[in-house]
Amino acid sequence: MADPIKQLKRPPLRPIDKELLTRESWKVFRIMAEFVEGFERLASIRPSVSIFGSARTPQDHEWYKLAEDVARKLSDAGFSVVSGGGPGIMEAANKGAFAGKSLSIGLNIMLPHEEASNPYQDLSLNFRHFFARKVMFVKHASAYVVLPGGFGTLDELAEILTLVQTGKTRKIPIILVNSSFWKGLLDWFRQSLVAEGTIDSEDLSLMTVVDKSDDAVEAIFSHYENRGFEPSPEEREILLEL
Repeated sequence: MADPIKQLKRPPLRPIDKELLTRESWKVFRIMAEFVEGFERLASIRPSVSIFGSARTPQDHEWYKLAEDVARKLSDAGFSVVSGGGPGIMEAANKGAFAGKSLSIGLNIMLPHEEASNPYQDLSLNFRHFFARKVMFVKHASAYVVLPGGFGTLDELAEILTLVQTGKTRKIPIILVNSSFWKGLLDWFRQSLVAEGTIDSEDLSLMTVVDKSDDAVEAIFSHYENRGFEPSPEEREILLEL
């Protein structure tokens, strides 16, 4: 009997859609423009903290109030606060920072059904591409503060954990706020990822879990106690390759 695999034939190459190819090529320049604008407009915001959380959290929710309090204290402590610029916890972060002493920054993303950007932004940037926006969250951040959220929040958390773990960015505090929300995920990390050897147990130390806004601020200052907030020369080289 003939081998069915050997009987398979490679499909012919599709003809090139030149109009589509042209559009894709020009898209590169739009992507470049997003990076250039982001680098230039955010170059002077250090030190800054990127704050993440659900866009669906209502204004009267305890998570919203906690995010607002964290952002206000960070702003008064001299940190610019960066959020995704949308509603929910992103709005709470911008609102808290806007009321404080430092800049409130929104990195807004254009989505088909997204609500309007929140009004609490001293500096507002708009992105079409998630990947360009994600680089801006990391590039200038002295810390990440992650409140309860959904897929987008988990995506940002996984991104910074991967970059720090692999040495593609400098080691910064990654603060998870609300221990009861994160417990299930962290238990799974230990019981599955560490147990199966897909991460090292030491990788869990990349994250600090807190419940109070004061503890989030303290964790950041504790990390930088024996050094300044500015990247070292070695860290600057790493960030250039981000």
